[in-house]
Amino acid sequence: MNLFGLLGVSGSALTAERARAEVTASNMANAETTRTSDGKLFQRQQVVFQSIGAAGNSVTSGGLLGGSFANTFQSQLTGMAWNGASTAATPSEGGVEIAGLVTDHSQGLRRYDPGHPDADKDGYVTYPDIDPLTEMVDLMGATRAYGLNVSAVQATKTMIGASLDILK
Repeated sequence: MNLFGLLGVSGSALTAERARAEVTASNMANAETTRTSDGKLFQRQQVVFQSIGAAGNSVTSGGLLGGSFANTFQSQLTGMAWNGASTAATPSEGGVEIAGLVTDHSQGLRRYDPGHPDADKDGYVTYPDIDPLTEMVDLMGATRAYGLNVSAVQATKTMIGASLDILK
């Protein structure tokens, strides 16, 4: 993979992690929302990522030890490409994209609050089943991954600059 391809991979990861952080922040903001604009209970959402490009999700084509990373790693160890694949990756072979949002369809948590406008006849209000601790951990993970990708972009920019300096 060339240096500009690395920028594409990190850029796609930045976009995906930003979306993950936004969805997590929305979950936290709506933890006490008893009904949405359509009158239903707010449901927790999670972002699902998928790899993009030629690498798939199987072990031999992009999963746990597959794809261009495994091909490059194996070729460095043995001096030949793994499964006959090329060690040269293109920017279209890597990255991440948002596959979709998964909605948690749990029943919610019932709390006794007879004065609440959404209380049922027994005085219970149903709140979304959102754990603030879980959401904070997800947000910290998204923030950390975003920061690491920013560092990768900065390192790539430094390498590109150093490469241009060599040509002078």
